[in-house]
This record gives sequence, C-alpha cells and structure tokens, in this order.
Amino acid sequence: MPNPNPKHLFHATLFLSILLQALSKSTIEPCSNSDSCNALLGYTLYTDLKVSEVASLFQIDPIALLTANAIDISYPDVEHHILPSKLFLKVPISCSCVDGIRKSVATHYKTRPSDTLSSIADAVYAGLVSSDQLREANSISDPSVLDVGQNLVVPLPCTCFNGSDNSLPAIYLSYVVRPVDTLAAVAARYFTTLTDLMNVNAMGSTAINDGDILAVPIPACASNFPKSASDFGMLVPNGSYAITAGHCVQCSCGPKNLDLYCMPASLAVSCSSMQCRGSNLMLGNVTVQQTSGGCNVTACNYDGIVNGSIVTTLSPSLQPQCPGLQEFPPLVAPPTTVARDTVFAPAPAPLFDGDGPASPKSSLVPSTGLPGGFSPANGPISGISSGASAACSLVKPFPALTYALVLLLVKLMIPVAL
Repeated sequence: MPNPNPKHLFHATLFLSILLQALSKSTIEPCSNSDSCNALLGYTLYTDLKVSEVASLFQIDPIALLTANAIDISYPDVEHHILPSKLFLKVPISCSCVDGIRKSVATHYKTRPSDTLSSIADAVYAGLVSSDQLREANSISDPSVLDVGQNLVVPLPCTCFNGSDNSLPAIYLSYVVRPVDTLAAVAARYFTTLTDLMNVNAMGSTAINDGDILAVPIPACASNFPKSASDFGMLVPNGSYAITAGHCVQCSCGPKNLDLYCMPASLAVSCSSMQCRGSNLMLGNVTVQQTSGGCNVTACNYDGIVNGSIVTTLSPSLQPQCPGLQEFPPLVAPPTTVARDTVFAPAPAPLFDGDGPASPKSSLVPSTGLPGGFSPANGPISGISSGASAACSLVKPFPALTYALVLLLVKLMIPVAL
C-alpha cells in the first residue's frame, strides 16, 4: 500500500480537528423566568495574570474570586498578586435566564489589536465560549473584521437546577473537558457519582470530548435569608468562602458539614451594627451552657443585608450535647506556581480527612475558631438530579452522521491512484 500523501494527511488532520469541535457539546438548562442564581466557571489562565486582571475579565469582585478559591486575602496587596499561567480557578458568576436559556451575559470584553473571535474564545476565555457564540451574541457579520476597542458581550455557560442536586443544596460548576479527562475522573475529583454527573448532563453514555462543557454539581451551604435581602439565595460551595454585605461579612462552608457560618470579615471598614438585638453577642458569637437536660446553645446569626443594613438574629436551641469549635475550610497562600500533574486536571473539592479542625493562620479567619453546632456532612447521592430531566445537550452527534464523516476522513487519508 503506498504511503499517504503529506498533503492528504494535512487536510485529514485539519478535518478531524473541525470534526471534533463540531461534536463538542454543552449542557443547557431551559428556563422561563428572570430569576438568577449563583454559579461557578472552571477557568484556566492562558497566561500570567494579576488577580485584578482575572476579575476584570469576568467583571467580578477580586475578593470574591479569592474567597471562592479559599485563597488567603490577608496577604499584602493581594489583588495585585500575579497568578501563574495554567492555574485552574473557580470563578463565581450570576447565572441568568436569557431567551429561555440559562446563561451569564454580564461579562464584556474590549478587543485588542491582535484579537480574533477564535483567540478570544479559545485562549482568553479558555473554551468557555465559542467563536460562533461570540459572533451571534454580538451580531457580527464578518468575523474577520474586529475593531480595536470593540465591546463584546461574552455569553458564558451556567446552570442553576433550583440550587439543588438530589434535593441537597448545590452550586453548579461549568467545567471545560480537557484531553486527559474521563467522566469518571471528573466525578471522583468533585466527590459526586458517575450516575449523578450523567443525569445532570442528560448523557446517554460516558463518552466526553475535548472542549465539552459539563455541569458539575458541588455540595453547598444554603442561606435562609428573606427575599428582601440583597444577598437572598446565596450559596457557598463546600470548602470555600463568600464575601457579602459590602465586604463586611464573610460566610464559610465546610469542610465537614453543609451548614453556613457567617462572621465579620477582616476587610470590614465601615459597616452597620453586627450585634444581635437584646443580647451582647456579635455576629458569629455562640454561647453554650451544659444542663442536666442537654446543652443550651445561643448563636448570633447573619440574616442577610436589607436596605444597606446587616440583619442579625438570635437563635437559642437545646441540643443533646455541646458543640465543638467551629471548623473552617483551610486557606491557601496566593499561588505562584502550578504543579505539572495538575495542569489539565479538574481542581479537586475539599477533602474530608477527619483530622480535626482546620486552623487557618490568617486574619481572614481566627485561628482559635468559635463554637457552633453542626450536623454531619451530607454529600451527593446517586440518582436523577433535580432539574436534570429538563436539560439537553447541544450538538450531540447522530450515529449515521458520525459514520459518514469517518468514512470521508478515511477517504481523505488514502491517496488517489493515478
């Protein structure tokens, strides 16, 4: 058999690349209202960037970016810290309902001289958006012509599914599949099951392609704030923090439970009163008193920010035993390097190591902790995910079409006899 013509191989490789891009898919969630939810984007830095530059790409608060990744914000000038290329971050965004589909449209990008729609989609936003989506969202007739300084809407994928997964609080991460990924590996890294991940993404098989975008449920701590609160519906992913009330309050989740815990933030400068009415307890304070009938526990809890004022509630309860010290998700120093074996790997969720309370050495969280009563952790279980039946995958390949394309590819690779 004669050797393949290099020209044929080039065209075949190019065709295969286009084919794989065409077969990539994304989970979408139909919607019929204007409600929004908290969501996360899995983002891999395409170059070294400052914290503030990454935040600017998505028009979010730099401190919110840091706390979502449990990065210590007490470091001097942390917003100007340079993060290394290939670092994987979880980016907190607001997921809206636009034209009957869940997506985020709050991100805008100002074009630079060397930009193309493909470079913006593939490099700058790491595959979270496609060049076709950028073209459609901005009504661009000729994608080869971009004006420098042009302001582009960047439609980003997100899902809400009622903020739950199998009836448990959850926040959804939009994760871009890498060449080395398998569905089982992604499920294991985020402490969910293969069945659950398939249900959430309405998948008929475990096959995934480079560039697919998966909706990954992450267990979360749910708030119970009134609808009048500006941070109503806040969810905090397990193993991380969230900042609210104008940097006055920080809330944490985990690492070994799914109970939201809020306290004054270290960044608080000018804040309304955080003292619980009718007591001398401040937000986050807990008192315990052992009695013959059990343990009297009184806590000063955060109940949202309403009309610019921090709302606190005093919560007395009788528990069978007195709770231990409050545990916090471990903080990490602002990253400066990326381990080689994690360049293409999903960022893992927090581990439940059972080694006792974490002791962050930072002004973000006091190292001594505060007493608090918490129930055992409830992780995700297998089964049909809430809202999964309404999900559908875009651009799913049809078996006959795939077969025809493969035949065409084979023909391109075989030289024609003269």
